[in-house]
Order: sequence, then C-alpha cells, then structure tokens
Amino acid sequence: MRIALFQPDIPQNTGTILRLCACLDVEAHIIEPAGFPVSDRHFRRAGMDYLDQVTIVRHDSWPRFQQWRAGNGGRLRLVLFTTKGARSYLDHHYADTDILLFGRESAGVPDAIAAAADARLVIPVRAGLRSLNVAMAAAMALGEALRQTKLAQERIS
Repeated sequence: MRIALFQPDIPQNTGTILRLCACLDVEAHIIEPAGFPVSDRHFRRAGMDYLDQVTIVRHDSWPRFQQWRAGNGGRLRLVLFTTKGARSYLDHHYADTDILLFGRESAGVPDAIAAAADARLVIPVRAGLRSLNVAMAAAMALGEALRQTKLAQERIS
C-alpha cells in the first residue's frame, strides 16, 4: 500500500500525511512540483520528527511517476480519491499493491490524470459541503484500505 500526493499545495497537510505514513509504515510518493519547498517550517512542524521515519519517494513530474509505476510490472493499481468520484471508497475492494492518489488541495487533479486512474472514489460528505481536508481524507482512505487488506494487523503484531 502506498500514498501518492499530486502536486500538494499546503505544507501542513503534506507533513500530516507523511506522519500518517510513518506511523502506519506506508511508503509516500510526492509528485512534483509541490507548492512549497520541502524545507518549509510548516511542513517540518506538521511532520515533526516522523519525517525521518517515513520512506518518501519524490517524482519530479507526472510522467516520471507513471514511468516508475510502469517499471513495477503494471501491478500497482492507481486509486484516485476525488470529489468527482462515482463510487464510495467504502464500496471499493483494495489490494495491498494499491497506490492511493490524492490531488492538490486547491484544484484536485487534471482530467487526464483522473482518466489514468484505475478507480475514482469519493468519500461521501453531507449535501452542500464540498470536501474534507486532504489529510483527513487520506487517513480515512488508508484506514479502510489497510483494514480490508489486513495489513494494519500485520504492522501491529
């Protein structure tokens, strides 16, 4: 299981997601360009000392990320979380080789990237509200994916 962040905008959210990845032993991928330098103090504060405990793979562009993914034999399924998804994240069947992809806080992902995803999922929210914070969405999605694949129990044992 992996989390990928497409051109993240907000350092605090990225730091929080990286802390989540560290605590749950999940590899994190950052698809650049990011909207902040990784030395940003907000990024460091949100990630705290956990940043040294997480595997972070940086890709300097979407094509480079796709090249990396293709180099893994095409077995890494891309699961996009988007407000435009038609299927609830709770109805999806996750695999331990999935990459959970989250878009920019300000704009999500472009249509071409959404089209490249193997699945487009939504976390349903109350009518009239737009979306959850991306770090909150990542925690909910990762929790469900790990629960289904039972990877969370292996990490604790």
